[in-house]
Amino acid sequence: MAEHDLKDAEVGADAVVIGGRRLTIEDVVAVARHGAPVRLSDAPEWRERIARGAEFLRRHLAAGATVYGVNTGYGDACVVDVPMALVEALPLQLTRYHGCGMGEHLDDVSALAVIAARLNSLAYGLSGVRPVLLERLADLINHRVLPRIPAEGSVGASGDLTPLSYVAAALAGERDVRFRGALCEARDAWRALDREPLVLAPKEGLALMNGTAVMTGLACLAFTRAAQLARLAARLTALATVALDGRAAHFDALIFEAKPHAGQGDAAGWIRADLAGRPDTSGHRLQDRYSIRCAPHVIGVLCDALTWMRRDIENELNSANDNPLIDPDGERVLHGGNFYGGHIAFAMDGLKTAVANLADLMDRQLALLVDDKFNNGLPRNLTGASAARAPVNHGFKAVQISSSAWTAEALKHTMPASVFSRSTEAHNQDKVSMGTIAARDCLRVLQLTEQVAAAHALATVQAARLRLRGNAVTVIPAPLHDFMAEVATSSPFVDEDRALEQELRAMTERIAAGDFIANRHGDKS
Repeated sequence: MAEHDLKDAEVGADAVVIGGRRLTIEDVVAVARHGAPVRLSDAPEWRERIARGAEFLRRHLAAGATVYGVNTGYGDACVVDVPMALVEALPLQLTRYHGCGMGEHLDDVSALAVIAARLNSLAYGLSGVRPVLLERLADLINHRVLPRIPAEGSVGASGDLTPLSYVAAALAGERDVRFRGALCEARDAWRALDREPLVLAPKEGLALMNGTAVMTGLACLAFTRAAQLARLAARLTALATVALDGRAAHFDALIFEAKPHAGQGDAAGWIRADLAGRPDTSGHRLQDRYSIRCAPHVIGVLCDALTWMRRDIENELNSANDNPLIDPDGERVLHGGNFYGGHIAFAMDGLKTAVANLADLMDRQLALLVDDKFNNGLPRNLTGASAARAPVNHGFKAVQISSSAWTAEALKHTMPASVFSRSTEAHNQDKVSMGTIAARDCLRVLQLTEQVAAAHALATVQAARLRLRGNAVTVIPAPLHDFMAEVATSSPFVDEDRALEQELRAMTERIAAGDFIANRHGDKS
């Protein structure tokens, strides 16, 4: 992703507006993947409500009220009273002792998605934070001051405390950030922007950290990549049907009207459109094998699941999910558990299973293509070598072995994370969601499945070219012809064996970026 460092005046009409409106998954992806800036709403009623919540909390504390995490200790230490002389110091203490994350750091795209999710939640108006805190979160996005967030250390309730401490610390000028293409201390990035690090007000450290922004931001990215894969798997099924000299009749609309799962019908419709103009007869089998014939039934499960997953991800994205909540209208402090990430955990556990099934489907199709016992006359392992050189060429043999390995690993990761709740923090957090682990698992399954799709794409295009070479009158409909040409820009025909690693890596990156499929409703324009 290109580096961005926008001047405030450059945040214009293309910005994603935060505050007083419902964000979509696509809004988060626009910010995280496509460089869209954010802008806080100009609506006076929204801005006044944000300020009113912070002011009520200030008055409530001045009147001697006890508010969890503001003038008490955290978690099990909620029974510990914090003297007023130490209340101002408490938010920074929270960020510091949670600075114990481990594992790989989130990449820039993921970090942006996390910040966007946290900003939108706090902008709901029930967190008691000042407008300046929202402005500084917007600065993190617009000036690409990106906290180095370790991926590991959250149990998903009381929210994503440890990873989000790195966002809070960055606002306060502590720890490392990525800024203008390099690592630097957060305070130095703020100095370069002619700003002082933010002094966190009471509850602002807790408001930043006690929520589901990491799992939710990652879930937005996972959702988009899964939707892209569903469409790509359908296209590869269509091309594999051509390459195997299979039957287009398996995707007749009446079959899918007779079993009316909407996503299954969508998948069949995509395959049918890609095969339009191809004869419905085949000289080889009355019925193609299941990985071809039942592909819409496999892809359709993911398509249908995405409908309820969108609902749950966007509800979480557009929620106040910290604790306590500060009601600026009724002037109440509400202690609850909105930081629990169960809906995201369940969605991500389900999504990784549906996506891994795509990996398995594509791997089975690839296995048919390379095996001359099942590929209806194509060369063994799809080698494009001449007859004289065929004995020493092995085409896509190793690619299929690697694809099988990636598929097996993807399937291994489908064990649900949400059922592995652990009692933590002196049995205060005694039931937790594991939502962030589920989201990270899902992203790993997506990466592996995209690798399988890359292998499948290269092999299937090779197979279709070989089918044409053996039968020049083979009908390749226009969408598939265009797809083959696009793939060829990353990987030309394999005649003599060569190392395909770099071509597979390039294809995998393009698939993850959505280069071949724009969305589930149509092709890339």
